[in-house]
Amino acid sequence: MRTARLLTGTALAVASAALCAAPAYGAAGDEAGAGSIELYPATVAPGAEVTVNTASCEADDAVSGDAGAVGAGRFTLIPSAHEGDAVGRFEVPPSAQPGTYEIVVRCSGGTRMTGDLVVTLTSTEESRPQTQVHPRGSVKTGVGGALGPDPVQTAAGVAALAVAAAGGTWLLHRRARGDGI
Repeated sequence: MRTARLLTGTALAVASAALCAAPAYGAAGDEAGAGSIELYPATVAPGAEVTVNTASCEADDAVSGDAGAVGAGRFTLIPSAHEGDAVGRFEVPPSAQPGTYEIVVRCSGGTRMTGDLVVTLTSTEESRPQTQVHPRGSVKTGVGGALGPDPVQTAAGVAALAVAAAGGTWLLHRRARGDGI
């Protein structure tokens, strides 16, 4: 019974991670000629940029998108060299609340497509910018850092160690002579 629960929990965790990492596809079934759109990333934090792709519109169609549900407003998709897809981008407002929002794309030929965008408080790896972070300053680990920025604390630490070493040597010397402690 324990093994079954463990395997089920693991399978559910893997499936949910795969869903979060995969692009979102959506289709509208209410109109003839409905196609699909791809949102990348499908799960974002407020302030992130989302790319919308579709191959469902004709090459001469004007393609527009609406991200008003999440507060981003309208955006335009333009034809790309990649397999004739129309591509557009919008930024999720920093004030967006967590939840699932419907993104709509329309071709001038009448095709309407939708996809779901999930806004969370934490971003996924795909939506984070890949920038190198360089540390600055010294490590704050306490008194006595030999290379620390405060020479007074360094000198106090060295003096305390010297007094402890002298006292220990004196006690060991007395004990060795038999003076008793």
